[in-house]
Amino acid sequence: MADRATLERIFAEHGFDDFKWFDPRDVVVAQWVRMKCLFGCVEYSKTGTCPPHTPSVAECERFFKEYKTGAVFHFEKAVPKPEDRHGWTRDLNLRLSKLERQVFLSGYVRAFLLFMDSCTICPECAGTRAGCKEPRRARPTPEAMAVDVFSTVLRFGYPIEVLPDYDRAMNRYAFLLIE
Repeated sequence: MADRATLERIFAEHGFDDFKWFDPRDVVVAQWVRMKCLFGCVEYSKTGTCPPHTPSVAECERFFKEYKTGAVFHFEKAVPKPEDRHGWTRDLNLRLSKLERQVFLSGYVRAFLLFMDSCTICPECAGTRAGCKEPRRARPTPEAMAVDVFSTVLRFGYPIEVLPDYDRAMNRYAFLLIE
């Protein structure tokens, strides 16, 4: 069982205080999410952390069932232009990567993070897992793992909606699976 008080101190040390505990078996995994990646995402097959370089939908569903504890982190931000999102999320993903590492070093050897946005650690992605320059830090997004983020975070009481433009703040989510 996770020592939530210790983990919450680690989260606070990294500046992450907007989160909720959840049971990873409650994550909604759906085939339609993979279809959206395949037929709608410009990053499909361009990064080593996006489909088709990720497990099948069935394997993703099995993966979440192996965990009993997780934390979902909420981030809200308005950006003037769509491309501004990646600089903001890159910085947050790097900080989240450090958080995952500290949780791992605290004895949670199964700690695994799902980035809140595409992995943009490297300025130029090799496009495959085999060619990845940062294989220890690179992580998939929840969507790359077939997570229906909308249904899942609504279950946890978080806000999320489709934004028709960038005039409003977006709500983004990262998932940390712990044990």
